[in-house]
Amino acid sequence: MAAFGDPGLAALRAATGLPVAGLGEAALLEAAADGAPFGIATTTPLLADAITARVAELGLSDRYTGLRLTAGAPERLSADPAVLLDRLERAVRACAERDGARTVVIGGGPLGEAAEELGARCAVRIVAPIPAACRSLARLLTE
Repeated sequence: MAAFGDPGLAALRAATGLPVAGLGEAALLEAAADGAPFGIATTTPLLADAITARVAELGLSDRYTGLRLTAGAPERLSADPAVLLDRLERAVRACAERDGARTVVIGGGPLGEAAEELGARCAVRIVAPIPAACRSLARLLTE
């Protein structure tokens, strides 16, 4: 399912019986797999409550340190990759330094390039949703 909120994921699984991976679910489960605290950095304030609810649905609230949002309108940030990267880096650093996250999920598939760059810039482990979903699907297909 190619949206961080995984809309329709449960219905697709139920309707097809096929292996299905959701971007959000895969990233969150991967971030929490080692038991370390994790946070989420994203650009979309309108999804904040839904993202936190998804963490709870997956039973991960005990490891979740919270959500950090970038400053600025998501549409404007996406139009300027350098500013987007800077704002996401600030959010990632806040997750780690203020909230105690040891892993940070970058909340959004379109933020994949920024997630790769942040992995090299930040001291915490970064989980990008698209690669996490690919790894999840590969596991599902080999089980």
